[in-house]
Amino acid sequence: MKQIFFLFFLKTTLVTCADISAATDQVKGYIKNGNTNSACPIRLKPSESCGDAEECPYQVTLPPMTIQLPKQFRLLEKTIKEVRSLKETVNKMKISCLECKQQADANTQQDSTEQEVNDSGAPPASDKKVDTKVKELQDKLNKVSNSLKNARNQINVLQGRLEEMSLLNINNVENYVDSKVANLTSVVDSLENRCCSNCAAVQPPAVGIMAPKDCSDYYTLGENISGIYRVTPDPINSSFEVYCDMEVMGGGWTVLQVRQDGSINFNKTWKEYKRGFGNLTGEFWLGNDKIHLLTKAKDMTLRIELEDFEGIREYAKYDQFYISNEFLRYRLTISGYSGTAGDSLHYNKHYNHDQKYFSTPDRDNDKYPSGNCGAYYSSGWWFDACMSSNLNGKYYHHNYKGVRNGIFWGTWHNVPDEHLSSYRQAFKTVRMLIRPKSFVP
Repeated sequence: MKQIFFLFFLKTTLVTCADISAATDQVKGYIKNGNTNSACPIRLKPSESCGDAEECPYQVTLPPMTIQLPKQFRLLEKTIKEVRSLKETVNKMKISCLECKQQADANTQQDSTEQEVNDSGAPPASDKKVDTKVKELQDKLNKVSNSLKNARNQINVLQGRLEEMSLLNINNVENYVDSKVANLTSVVDSLENRCCSNCAAVQPPAVGIMAPKDCSDYYTLGENISGIYRVTPDPINSSFEVYCDMEVMGGGWTVLQVRQDGSINFNKTWKEYKRGFGNLTGEFWLGNDKIHLLTKAKDMTLRIELEDFEGIREYAKYDQFYISNEFLRYRLTISGYSGTAGDSLHYNKHYNHDQKYFSTPDRDNDKYPSGNCGAYYSSGWWFDACMSSNLNGKYYHHNYKGVRNGIFWGTWHNVPDEHLSSYRQAFKTVRMLIRPKSFVP
């Protein structure tokens, strides 16, 4: 009964004397000062001395009675303090959130303004500076590019002039050398023809014809059987043997090259191509020095004969064919095409073998700036940069794949249809023959 009365009394006292916020101050005032209100003569104080952190029994005096409260009532003041602290913290957080909201609204408004400016086509000042620098760099790059183009064009023009001057000078030197050699030859001939009248008894019999200069002279003398003959195209130089074809197209042909079975490797050095190699009755290269002497002695016509492994035979004929001496790197002069095989030696402006120097794997005289065509294609030839024909390439017994280092004639009927991954055309037989342009069978 006492407990029920106590609880009812405590509840009535707390509700009557203060609200939640004021109760803290009033209770604290009662506890510390013992003040009473005339309307509410209640006294609340500890029943004994105690510290702030201790639990103390409280007593409530309500005249004419006194009630003893339990020790846990001390926690009421502590709880009220914590509630007040939490309230202050919440207020601070509200203020902070309000400031954050204001800052966020300001940023949103600024972003919105910048977006409107960007949408209107007016970029920020920093973007304008970047665009200006990019434009300046682009203008400079365009100027440099134009300068490079102009320089390249000037280089091409100067290179063309240099080649023309070089060709002109070479022709002049060659003509000068040939004229001097001709003068020396005439002097030697005049000395040989001189004879003392007192020596009539020992004079040799008159000779009707000089030593044959090429196979056409033998044909004129009545030799019409193909085989090996000795010729002397230049009296100053020694004579040498050649193979003469006395049957094809009226005969009188001097054979310069034969490919027929792959028995001879044509991947040779400069000196070997200079002297010649192989067997005159089989595969061979006559030799650049000998070819020079033959083409120097008379105006020569070149005939090229080709046959593939399908039995197709074609030929190419050139009315002018001349090889310079070693000093001029055996430069090729060729023109006047006719025939059925196509003019592979004048394929286009990038692959034109006329007026090109002879190159070998160990002597780079071609027009290719990044390497040696002779080394890449394993042969000696008048390469441009690099070639549309190469009759001294590797001999293949059937069509092949890979690098086109075999015998090659760029205008052969099925060569334009080849791709990088397709088979390369191989040739069964190839021959190069010359005969004087003035020869009449």
